[in-house]
This record gives sequence, C-alpha cells and structure tokens, in this order.
Amino acid sequence: MIKEFCAENFTDIPKALAAGASRIELCDNLFVGGTTPSTGVIEEVLAYAGEKNVPVMTMIRPRGGDFVYNDIELKIMHTDLIEAKKLGTDGVVFGLLQEDGWLDEESLELFLETAEGLQVTFHMAFDAIPKARQKEALDWLAAHGVDRILTHGGPSGSSLEENLPYLKELVDYAAGRIIILPGGGVTAENVEEVITTLGVKEAHGTKIVSF
Repeated sequence: MIKEFCAENFTDIPKALAAGASRIELCDNLFVGGTTPSTGVIEEVLAYAGEKNVPVMTMIRPRGGDFVYNDIELKIMHTDLIEAKKLGTDGVVFGLLQEDGWLDEESLELFLETAEGLQVTFHMAFDAIPKARQKEALDWLAAHGVDRILTHGGPSGSSLEENLPYLKELVDYAAGRIIILPGGGVTAENVEEVITTLGVKEAHGTKIVSF
C-alpha cells in the first residue's frame, strides 16, 4: 500500500516519512489546493526523500482557483515543469482544462512530452470535468500515458464516503489502464477501509499518516 502524503513545503516531511508515508506530493499554499513549490524546497525535499528511497511528485500549478490557464500561466507552468525535471523530481502533478470543462488537450500533449521519463498525476482538476465526460477523459489520459488520476470522486464539499461508489466505478472502468488515486478526506483512520473498498493500492492525503 502506498500512502502519498500531501506536503506543504519541507516542514512536515521528516515526520510524515517516519510515520509511514511512502510517497510525497510536494506543494506550496495548500489552503488554495496546492501550487508549485520553490526550487530550493524541491531540491531539499528530493535530497531528503531520496536518501530514504521515497519518490516525490512535484505540483505544477501557478495559482489557486480554477484549472483554465491563459498563455502566460501555461508558459510559467511549462518552465516550472522543465525546472522540476532538471532538479530530479520523480514525478509531476498537474491538470489543465478548457473553458467548457474538457481537457486542454493541446497543452496537455506539450506537458506530457516535456515530462517524458517522469511519473505524471492528473490532479483534482479531474473533478471539475462534467461527470458525463469523466470516463471519456479517463480514456484520453490513459491513452496519453498519464500514470494516475487524483480524484475525490465528487465536488469538493462532498464527503469521501458518499463518493466511494462512484470512485469504485472509476477504478473498475480504468481496469488497470491508469491508477485511480483517491484523495480529499483520506486519513490515517480510514485509509485501510478506503483502499479495501476500492480495491486500489494507493491513497493520498494531508492526514494519511499520524504524527
């Protein structure tokens, strides 16, 4: 079982790893859902986690708010992705949508090409895609080599428990083509139950381990 700890900067990472976290999603500004951490933070976390053989997924997101980005924001994200790759991150986390809620296919193709050799997680922007098109989006992401989708299975205000049936539907539909990574409400107390119910091997959260 992989417990992915969602970390804001370096501060809690030593405690989280000591408590059993086996992968890090590295962000800044968690109060807006996570943005790209600084180069210095990425460097230190990679050095620390690397000594313990714990992979690090670096968030590529220029601001809080929605996931529809203008050309300047996309350029910033692309540069951040290149820098994170140069620093040696194991993976990157991003999500890009169009105004209509569908995937920004053109920008995603560029980002995925740039991220070649890294693990790629499409983050909770997935939950902002109209539900009727989420399986179609899953198909596209799987076909383009994305490794996993981080999803809450419903709107941000909903509880993880009420979304479990739909998350299970996504896991079954994915059928091993892409990993469904449950997040947003996974804690040290319920992680075993979530993983067992969904039949997955990974889960994500800021409270996924106790320290």
